[in-house]
Amino acid sequence: MKKKILVLVALLGFFVAVGIRDHCAAEEKASIKIGAFFALSGPASSIGTPTKLVAQMAVDKINKEGGIDGHPLELVFGDTESDPTKALIVAKRLVEQEKVIALIGPTRTDTGMAVKPYIEQSGIPTVMTVGGDPVIAGGKFGPYRWTFKAPQRTSVAVKKIYGYLQKRGIKKIALIHATDGFGRDGLRWLRELAPEYGLQIVAVESFGVNDPDMTAQLVKIKNTDAEALICWTIGPAGAKVARNVRQLDITIPLIQCHGLPDPKYVELAGDAANGSIMPSTRLMVADQLPDTDPQKPVVKEFMRLYEEEYNFDEKYPINTHSGYAWDAIMLLTEAIKRVGPDKMKDVRQFREAIRDALENIDGYVGISGIFHLTPEDHNGLGTDSLVMVQVVDGGWKLIEP
Repeated sequence: MKKKILVLVALLGFFVAVGIRDHCAAEEKASIKIGAFFALSGPASSIGTPTKLVAQMAVDKINKEGGIDGHPLELVFGDTESDPTKALIVAKRLVEQEKVIALIGPTRTDTGMAVKPYIEQSGIPTVMTVGGDPVIAGGKFGPYRWTFKAPQRTSVAVKKIYGYLQKRGIKKIALIHATDGFGRDGLRWLRELAPEYGLQIVAVESFGVNDPDMTAQLVKIKNTDAEALICWTIGPAGAKVARNVRQLDITIPLIQCHGLPDPKYVELAGDAANGSIMPSTRLMVADQLPDTDPQKPVVKEFMRLYEEEYNFDEKYPINTHSGYAWDAIMLLTEAIKRVGPDKMKDVRQFREAIRDALENIDGYVGISGIFHLTPEDHNGLGTDSLVMVQVVDGGWKLIEP
C-alpha cells in the first residue's frame, strides 16, 4: 500500500512539473528579431567586427533587464565583407528570409548607399552605423524616410573643425582626402562650408585608401601658404598621411576627421601621431569630462561593460566608433518600447510605427551624443556632441569641449 502511495505521489509530482514547464513555455514571449550587418571581413573589418560585439553587448544588457515588455531581443548577423554588392545581398536575406523587423549597420558609407534603395522600397526601419551624410541627405541622394544613422553627420564634424580653426584665426587651409564615398562626402562639406567660416582652400589632393604613400600629394601642399592641413579618411590611410607629414617636416597643424580617434591610429602612425588634432566622441576622453556632463555616466558605464565585464578592449581597444552600434540598438529599443511589442503581429504596421517613433526621439542620452531626431533630421546630433582632442605623448587630450 505504501509503495502504491509513493508511486502515485511521484507520478503526481511528475505531471505537476510537466504542467508548470508547459505553462512557462506558453508564457514565454516571442523574440524581437533585429538584423545586424557589418564588415566582419575585408578592409573595414577592424571597425565592423568590434561593432558586432558591441551590438550583442547592448542586446545582452537589454535582455538581462527583462527585454522589451518581456520580449527578448534577438540579433541576426550578416557579413557585408566590406563590399557594397554583398551588403545588399545580406540585407535582403535578413529581411526576406530571417524576417527581421529592423536593421542596424552597415559599416561604410559606400555599403550604406548600396542598400539604402532597398531599405526605402521595402519599408525597413534602419539605423545605420556609417559616417557619411548621403544616407540621410535627401535630394540627389534619394529619400531617407526609413533610414537613420547613429554617428554624427559629416557636416557636423566639418563644422566642429572649422569652428576650432576660426577661433584660432586660421584663414587658409589645404585638404587631402580619400577617394571613397566617405572621403568624397568629406570633401563636399569641406568645400561647401569653408566660406561660412571665412576659410580659403588653397590646395586639394586625393588618394586611394590602399595607396602605400601620399608623399607626392603632400609635397604639393607643403609648397602652398596653407596654415592648416585637414585629412578626411578612416582606417590605416590616416596614419600613412601622418607619417608622411612628419617625414616631409610639414609643421602646420594636421587635423584628422572624426573617424580617426582610435588607438590603432596612434599604433600605426607612431610618434608621427603626436600633435594630430581631431573631433571625437566623448569616449576617448571620458575621464577628462566634467561631472556635470550628462553623457559622462552613460559613457563610463559603457566603458565598464566593454573593458571589465566583456574584456573586448584586450583585442579591440575603445575608439570613437565603439559606441555607434550601442546607440543604434538603444534608439531602436526606445522606439519599440513606445510602439509596444504587442503590435508585432502585423509586421508592416509594426515597422511603420517603429519608423514614426524613431524620428520623434528627443533627448536620448547616448554614447555619441544627446539625440534630438526630427522628420527632417534622422541623426539628431549637433556640434556639441563632439569634442576636439589632440594626441599627446601617445594619449588623448581634451583640448576643446
